[in-house]
Amino acid sequence: MEIGYARVSTSEQNTDAQVEAFRRAGIEHIVEERRSAIKERPELAKLLKRLKKGDVLVVYKLDRLARSVSHFVRVFEDLQRRGIGFRSLTQSIETDTPHGRMFVHMLSAFAEFEREMILERSAAGIAAAKARGVKFGRKRSLTPVKEAHLVRLYGTGYYTMDALAHHFGVHTSSVKRAIYRVTKPGHSSLE
Repeated sequence: MEIGYARVSTSEQNTDAQVEAFRRAGIEHIVEERRSAIKERPELAKLLKRLKKGDVLVVYKLDRLARSVSHFVRVFEDLQRRGIGFRSLTQSIETDTPHGRMFVHMLSAFAEFEREMILERSAAGIAAAKARGVKFGRKRSLTPVKEAHLVRLYGTGYYTMDALAHHFGVHTSSVKRAIYRVTKPGHSSLE
């Protein structure tokens, strides 16, 4: 069964054109994502779960389905693994043809290249920032003096981490990290 997926965009706040194109193509079953969302696409998530082997997911254009090339590749690989086809109405992508599969594999290679370039640039940027003395992470909740006082109080055995968190007005995890910095340097919770 062919199932169309239509999603609004910021410039076109209805799916009328996409739905009409699906109907002209003979696609009866259409799922519409009626709100523009970058991360949350509940209708797409439900549709992807219910698709079964032999179904074909049809979109008007690739950008209606995926946020990026890498996101498209992840969705496509999941569909392919489950025996579900994919087709774009306005682009020559049909995964049941050799040309369509080749195109998707090319997209996959570009997505991998894109991920590697992002990682490389990120690593270089972090290294340069560290060389300039930039500190990463959130600012500590407690001053060094207050942390030392907190650790001394904890060391007496009369205070729990929760009681100290309440007393100092911070989250328990801040208390735990302050104590671990002294009692367990190198602990994974300090990374």
